[in-house]
Amino acid sequence: MATIRCQGQYFENIQAVLFDKDGTLANVEQYLTTLAKQRSHFITTQIPALQSDLMGAFGLQGNALDPAGLMAVGSRYENEIAAAAYVAAHGYGWIAALNLVQAAFTQAEASLPAKVTQTPPLEGARPMIQQLASTGLKIGIVSSDAQAEVAAFIEGYAIAPISWYCGAAATTLPATTLGKGHPDFLQFACQAINTDCVGDSAADFQLAHQGAAGFLGMTGGWQRSPKIEMTVGSNVNLPMVTFNRLSQLEAFN
Repeated sequence: MATIRCQGQYFENIQAVLFDKDGTLANVEQYLTTLAKQRSHFITTQIPALQSDLMGAFGLQGNALDPAGLMAVGSRYENEIAAAAYVAAHGYGWIAALNLVQAAFTQAEASLPAKVTQTPPLEGARPMIQQLASTGLKIGIVSSDAQAEVAAFIEGYAIAPISWYCGAAATTLPATTLGKGHPDFLQFACQAINTDCVGDSAADFQLAHQGAAGFLGMTGGWQRSPKIEMTVGSNVNLPMVTFNRLSQLEAFN
């Protein structure tokens, strides 16, 4: 077991650490901003009146992306459902609306370079993971991004050593898979009694409340620092630290 230190806070007897990917380990803001605009473009070529609604739903105001918004936090499936609801409100049947949105999302992704090539690790990500792993800690990555994108990020940028990772399924309903928002996800992700969670959103904080030893909120991965708030009914005794540079996180035996 190891002790983790961050901003003067110590987390002792830790066996494993789970990291979020986008905005915590990966620099994704510019890519997600462009992707949101492209998704909106391919939808509004058919329904021009939706431009403003879609930008707001995706969490984009001008060129500023909300780090707590749908593009930053939600899976592709969740983004599809939100966009399809707006399309359906304009007179489309639900299946037609969903088909239109899914086709637009596919066109948007095809119009851009591969995500992994546009989302490099944030400064200090690789050495920080290597330093933590050198103490015997198991390192995991959990993400709302697609499983294939998580794998591409780990492999493409030699993010090692990673003991386990989990992304979102591309086309499964939340009820049929354990996404990181599922109440049993932490137990599914790691059987260790003491597990730290490192992320950049309230969703990650909520995951930590399932039984982690603590939560470390990384705020330096976005132009606008995420506001990570205590959720209703959460464990008020859960230790929490926010930090803005990955080099501020270290472990020792």
